[in-house]
Amino acid sequence: MSRRSLLRAFGAGAAGATLAGCGVPAAYVEPGDRAGRDSSATDHTLHFANWPLYIDTDDEDESKRPTLDAFSKRTGISVTYTEEINDNDEFFGKISPALMNHQETGRDLIVISDWMAARFVRLGWVQEMDRAKQPNVAKYLDPLLRSPAFDEGRLHSVPWQSGITGIAYNRKKLGREIRSTGDLWAADLRGRVTLLSGLDESFALLMQGNGVDITRWTADDFHEICEQTRKRVRSKHIRRFTGNDYIKDLATGDVLACQAYSGDVIQLQADNPDIEFVVPEEGAELWAESLMIPNLARHKRNAERLVDHYYDPEVAAELATWVNYVCPVPAARDVLASSKDEETAALAEDPLIFPDDAMRKRLAIARDITSEERMGFAKKWNSIVGL
Repeated sequence: MSRRSLLRAFGAGAAGATLAGCGVPAAYVEPGDRAGRDSSATDHTLHFANWPLYIDTDDEDESKRPTLDAFSKRTGISVTYTEEINDNDEFFGKISPALMNHQETGRDLIVISDWMAARFVRLGWVQEMDRAKQPNVAKYLDPLLRSPAFDEGRLHSVPWQSGITGIAYNRKKLGREIRSTGDLWAADLRGRVTLLSGLDESFALLMQGNGVDITRWTADDFHEICEQTRKRVRSKHIRRFTGNDYIKDLATGDVLACQAYSGDVIQLQADNPDIEFVVPEEGAELWAESLMIPNLARHKRNAERLVDHYYDPEVAAELATWVNYVCPVPAARDVLASSKDEETAALAEDPLIFPDDAMRKRLAIARDITSEERMGFAKKWNSIVGL
């Protein structure tokens, strides 16, 4: 299951649209109604909900999480950590009844993908964090991730990990390099290319291939990629649309090139060094999965302290060695580089964990799909994908 999980059906897109009317979300919560009674000063606990396999664990005891245990030891705050988020829409359905009815969710900190985070911000379902109490976030957060369109100034969200949606390919079997998105449409790749099926996961890279600035794309840009993709489906150039199962296709050689996530490719390269990941010349999408504090959370201050803990470069470096996604704390690179362990030090030079300057210039965060756009766009995209 991809952490950048696909928008599986029209119903999921419609669910977000149902909450909006006349541009004003029906379930919108006013700023003054978002904060609950914070028990952090007397109750040294918090509930942290995350995705599976998204935090470091002890090699000999997987129930131990070194970076989390270090936080508890330093602060005295006990963390209930649950790996309960398997799909953005599924998790939205789980906690939305409480949030729209002004009730507690039972969680103090959650991690969701940026396109879903945009929905939470629009609905007013998450609280602003006090950056004055988060010096590490203020100092070390990657400038590229500081102000996405859905949350200008990062008032409501802080990236947990980041990643890139680009192109993966088998250079040895293809026999040449891929440098641009347009290279996917070469004749020798007919029937050997896959794209991601999820609307939110796929559209930005395709637009960038057309030279579009994805920070300000338009409906016309969207309709253009839909028509191009439809033609490529009809001509059987695109083999199929995938979730994370593209990994198997690429590993077996059934597919030679595909739309892919940077974090997945690091794992593939460990088994097959012929697999390469490309940030196309026209650019690629930089995304994040972000920490957010739901409305009425009982331990907001504790949650803010935990967020700041993970922005200590030493802690961020330790987490990066385990999860292998793009680290949102560039200063962690120097920590890894100074390691006496050669394998750990090598991670500091991996551009899929710490993008180099040339790669960073080609990365952009796409503006999100608005609630007004989502129903129509999802319906059109899913008709092409076959959902």
